[in-house]
This record gives sequence, structure tokens and C-alpha cells, in this order.
Amino acid sequence: MSRRLRGIVATLALLLVVAACGGTDGDTDPDQVDAVEPPKAGACRVLEPDDISKPDNATRTVACTKPHNAETFAVGPLPDEFEDADYEDPALGKFAYTTCSAKYREFLGADDSLVMRTVLSWAWFRPSEKAWKKGARWYRCDVIGGGDQSKEYVDLPDTARGLMLGRPDDKWMVCADGASVAGSVKIPCSQPHTWRAVTTIKVGDDDAPYPGDRLVEVQSRDFCSKSVVAWLNYPPDYQFGYTWFHEAEWEAGNRRSVCWAKTTK
Repeated sequence: MSRRLRGIVATLALLLVVAACGGTDGDTDPDQVDAVEPPKAGACRVLEPDDISKPDNATRTVACTKPHNAETFAVGPLPDEFEDADYEDPALGKFAYTTCSAKYREFLGADDSLVMRTVLSWAWFRPSEKAWKKGARWYRCDVIGGGDQSKEYVDLPDTARGLMLGRPDDKWMVCADGASVAGSVKIPCSQPHTWRAVTTIKVGDDDAPYPGDRLVEVQSRDFCSKSVVAWLNYPPDYQFGYTWFHEAEWEAGNRRSVCWAKTTK
């Protein structure tokens, strides 16, 4: 199961968060490598997509006034239930999804639909395994200037707090360029594109069991068809796409599919 959410979720492959490792040795802060004490919220870093492979991260911090593509928006202790948990306990991922995604929405000033239609995403990190054995039990949530399909991340402003309030700039919204949504490259809507993520659908209640792939796909398709034609102001001909997620993402807490309109706007 992937451990990473952003946006697309666009973050589209969900919203199950994958954590990162610190880049090259030159980018690693020795004081963070096996730190038992939690890191500081508000810290900024420069991360690479290839870094997203390990559950801990010790990348050096940089001044947030300098170029950076990651900002720590939440830090806290893990619940007591994880005191004796294994380092790879699957329940950690579900806790991180629930906790970081809620704090992420609040930090950006976005609702459930908007966070799935931005090029931004988030990742969570825990202590190193060595620190875990010493009793370290904390989590760190970072907003990232890109998603699972990003080849490189974009720089963030001095702070991403409130970035989605009002009408967000197209540079932060997710579009795609290609013959179909599935086979296209996800890009900011400020770049030339052929598809735009315009809305989302909630396909199940928070406490509902997974209804199965077929039902989720059909429900997503039918809703997105109606939603996209309305967004396009009911043209006689239109094309739409949808991104839906599977049981693994459902178990982590995601209940939404994304609707795409074929448009250059």
C-alpha cells in the first residue's frame, strides 16, 4: 500500500501517504537522522521525488525565504496505542491519513474536493527505526510542491498557509495534457492542457465497508458525466474523465473520486 496522499491526489493516486528519505548525504542533517525529539513545525526543505521511499526523513532544513518545495505544517506525538507498535504497523498509515489530511485542509484553507484537485500533496514521516526502538513516537506532515506523478517538484511560497483560500491561482491547480486522463501527464493548469480536474464525488460514508471496484467505478462515471456537463455549461458535445480509487485507498480513508473535463481553459 502506498503511504502518500498530495493532492493529486491527485494526489491522484491517493492520498495515502508515502514518506520520504533524505536525499544525498550532503543534504542530510546528522542531528535529524536518529532524532528522538520531534522536529519543528514550520520548517522548510528541498525534497526530490526519488526521496519518497522510506518512512523517515533527515533532509536539512532551509530558510523558508529561500527556494524550497516542502514545508512542515504539523508535528505531534503518536497516540498511546502505538507505544508498543511495530515500526511498520499498517495502522500508522491510517492514523497519518486521517490526521495529516485534516490538518492539511486546514493549513491550505481548502475543502475535501479542492485538495484533490491541486498539484500539491502531502507526505508524512516518522522517527528512524533506531529512534523508534529508543521510544520515539512522533509524526511529521509536510506539504509538497507536487504529487505522485511529478517528475520534479515546484517551489512553494514562503509559507503555503492559506494558499487555497479564495480562488486559487491556476499554477496550484491540477490539469493534464494528453489524449485521455489516464495516459496523460499531470501538470499545473497554468500550462497548456487538454483536461482539468473540476470536481469530486464522495462515493461512500466514512464508516462504510468497501463496496467493490465495479460499484465505485460506475458511481464515479455517472456522477462525473452529469457534473462535468454542468461545469461546461451544457454543451451539445463534451468529453469527461474520472479517477477512482481502490480498496487500499478506501481502507486508508479516501472516499472520493475526481472528475475531469476536456477543456483548454
